[in-house]
Amino acid sequence: MTVGRHATPEGTAAYAANHSRHAAADPPGGFDGLTLSSVGIGTYLGPSDTVTDRIYEAALARALDLGCNVIDTAINYRCQRSERAIGRALAETKIPREQIVVATKGGYIPYDGEPPADPAAYFRQTFVSSGLVDPHDVVSGSHCLAPRFLLHQIERSLANLNLACIDVYCLHNPETQLEELPADGFYDRMRAAFETLEGRVGAGQIRRYGIATWNGLRASPGAAGFMSLERLMTLAREVGGDRHHFRVVQLPYSLAMPEAYTRKNQTVGGTLMTPLEAAAALNLYAVGSAVLYQNRLAQDLPREIRARVPGVETDAQRAVQFARSTPGIGTALVGMKQVSHVEENLRVLDLAPLDSVDINALVPR
Repeated sequence: MTVGRHATPEGTAAYAANHSRHAAADPPGGFDGLTLSSVGIGTYLGPSDTVTDRIYEAALARALDLGCNVIDTAINYRCQRSERAIGRALAETKIPREQIVVATKGGYIPYDGEPPADPAAYFRQTFVSSGLVDPHDVVSGSHCLAPRFLLHQIERSLANLNLACIDVYCLHNPETQLEELPADGFYDRMRAAFETLEGRVGAGQIRRYGIATWNGLRASPGAAGFMSLERLMTLAREVGGDRHHFRVVQLPYSLAMPEAYTRKNQTVGGTLMTPLEAAAALNLYAVGSAVLYQNRLAQDLPREIRARVPGVETDAQRAVQFARSTPGIGTALVGMKQVSHVEENLRVLDLAPLDSVDINALVPR
């Protein structure tokens, strides 16, 4: 049975109140009246098999129990299996749907269940022959933002997640399009994508949308993959007016990838800013991804970093505490598919955030 409704201000506030042990020391962030935990659970890594599905389902249930009400995924993660594992976990939890913020992404052409023996034949049969994708709209062999494709992907994600409505739908690494398109052509495609997403908000399938990036917001101005947040916001306002639903930006942020906080590469109103400053100026909720840098920050951190992050026991906790404490980061996403990792990493929710002096010492601006 499809899980109805969506996250609400009242529901997410009730979730925070039910986890007051965390909220008292660490008031969660939020936007659109929603209350979001400062740490979210990501579902990217792992093989496409049933064993990993079950491991994720247990980890998701434990995360929801421990004060994490933000779940992030993408339709291409683990050949759609991460979305499906989330759907089962949401159907089993006793926590009301209105208390949980679910985010997914579309843009990469996904496999279904497992990698096919012949990827090219799968692409032709599933997407080209059916008319879902024009090959001219695909870049880098696997990335598409065409309206017809996005409409199909949203429907598929809703079915996978077993939801009536997705809280946040992000365009996945849209800067990939810049590998083959000039800037004007890229922004034309982004306009069409925003128009499609505004339509899905109107249809009640998604509540708001955003972009989930890798290099696009960290690159230097003039670099091939650089995206301007101000220009994207201009598109959103042209498409949706002052009540547009472009509300979220996701970008890598960690001790190893601090550019969102340190690099002034965005311009808003003529002022040079960091990506996090620009997001705040444009009223976009910023989500930090790859907080553990695919687990490379979970151990062997330098002594000087350990000294700057007190009150924790492990390097993984230090990396998470750093990211969630950084001004401008609303939620820090941590990939967690083991219950033990969930329990370890979410212990930081008992701590007050680091102050700006420690953050600036760890990653000088």
